[in-house]
Amino acid sequence: MRPTLPLLLSLAFAAPAYADKLDDAILAEMKRSHIPGVSIAVVKDGKIIREQGYGYADLEHKVKVTPNTIFQSGSVGKTFTAALVMLLAEDGKLSLDDPISKHLAGTPKAWEGITVRHLLSHTSGLGDPYAKLDLTKNYSDEELIALEADIPVLFAPGEKWSYSNMGYHLLGFICNKVGGKFYADQLHERIFAPLGMGTRIISEADIIPHRARGYERKGGQLVNQSWVAPRLNTTADGSLYLTARDLAKWDLALYGDKVLPASVRNASWTPARLNDGKATEYGYGWQLWARNGHRAIAHGGAWQGFRAQLSRFVDDQLSVVVLANSATARANKLADIVAAHYLPALAVIAQAPIAETEPAVAERVRQLFAQLADGKQPDGLSEKVAQRLSPEFLKMVSTDLREWGPLRKVEALERSTDGELRKYRYRLSYTSGTMVVDLGLGKANQVDQLGMRPD
Repeated sequence: MRPTLPLLLSLAFAAPAYADKLDDAILAEMKRSHIPGVSIAVVKDGKIIREQGYGYADLEHKVKVTPNTIFQSGSVGKTFTAALVMLLAEDGKLSLDDPISKHLAGTPKAWEGITVRHLLSHTSGLGDPYAKLDLTKNYSDEELIALEADIPVLFAPGEKWSYSNMGYHLLGFICNKVGGKFYADQLHERIFAPLGMGTRIISEADIIPHRARGYERKGGQLVNQSWVAPRLNTTADGSLYLTARDLAKWDLALYGDKVLPASVRNASWTPARLNDGKATEYGYGWQLWARNGHRAIAHGGAWQGFRAQLSRFVDDQLSVVVLANSATARANKLADIVAAHYLPALAVIAQAPIAETEPAVAERVRQLFAQLADGKQPDGLSEKVAQRLSPEFLKMVSTDLREWGPLRKVEALERSTDGELRKYRYRLSYTSGTMVVDLGLGKANQVDQLGMRPD
C-alpha cells in the first residue's frame, strides 16, 4: 500500500535537526498552505547568510529539498527579460520608445502607439491571453502573436497600469529578433554564465538533476502540476528553472556593475508614470513598494505548481528568496516571515478597517463568499469574471473555505472609484483563516473585478 497523503505531508513538514523560531514559522505556514517543499536564501550586507530547504521536492520518491533543488521561476523571470531588453537598448539595437510594430510583423491596428517601454512597465493596455490559450498546444511565435492580437485592448497606452503577461511574451519575441538569437540564450551569455548561475529555460525533456516537482491542490488533495505544452514553457514572461542560490547571486550582482550598468539599474527601479503624470508601483520588470518606510524592489511568480518571491529591502541590504513547489503556496508571506525574523521593523502590520458606510455591499460580499463556499458560481458576475471562475477553481476555493470554518467577520479596508468602477477591499475573518477580497462593481452593479488572497 502506498502512504496516504496525510502521512506524506507529516513527513514533509518534519522539522530540521536544528530548528529555530524561523524554522517553526516556515513549517507552520507550509502546513497551513499545503506546501510540500520550500527553499530559502537570505542575503545580508553583501553575503548569503542562510540557505535552507524544507520538506520535499518530490513527494512520490521522498526527495528532500536542499539548496541545490531547482524550482520554476514564474514571473520572477520577468526581472531577467526586462534586464535583457535594457541591455539591448544600451547596445543600440532598440529604443524603449520604439513602437512594437517596428520589431514585430503583422501587429494589429489596435496596438498602434504601444512602445517597448509600455510593455516593460505594464502600461500598454494589453490584457492576458490565458483565457483563450490552449495550454496543451505548441504555438509558434507567429501563432501566439496572432492569437493575442485578437484579444481586445483594455485601455489606451499609458492611460492605466495593468499587469500583462502578454506584454512580456512580446518582449521575448522582440529580443529574439533584435538580439539575433533566442532570448534565453542571450540571458545565459550576458547574465547567467557571468554570475555563475545555473538558471536556464524550462525543458520537460532534458535530464535535470535536483529538479523539483510542482503540485496543485484539487478536491482537497495535492496532485502533480497540470501539463503544459513545451513551447508555452519557453515564453519570456517567466519560464525558467533556478535555485534560491541563483536568485541570491542575481541579487548580489544588482548592487554592482558586473552585468547591468548603474543607468540600467536606476531606470529599472524608477516608477513608471502614466499619461497624466501619476506614478505607478512598477518599474521595468520590478515591483516597487515600501514596508513600514523601508524601500523594497521585488517580484513574485506563479506557474505550473510553483510559487516564487524575491524581496529586496535595498536600503537595509537585506534580501529574501523563497521558492515553493505548490500552487497554494504564499511565497510572499513566507518572504515576509523571513524578512521580519532578520529585521523586526519589516513585520507586516495588519491594515486597519475603515468605517462601514455601504452595508449593502458588505452583505453582498458575505453572500458571494457563502455561494463560493457551497461550490457555486456567485450571482451578478460580469462575463469576464465568470469565465475566470472555472469549475476546478470553484471546487478548490470551496474546499479551502469549508476547512476554514464559519465566516465570523467582514471588515471594510478600502473604498475608491476608477471611472465608473466602484472598488472595494474587505477582510473576511473565518474561524481558521483570513481572506482579503478586492471587489469592483460596474454598471448595473455587476461584479467586474474579483480578487481574493489569504491574508
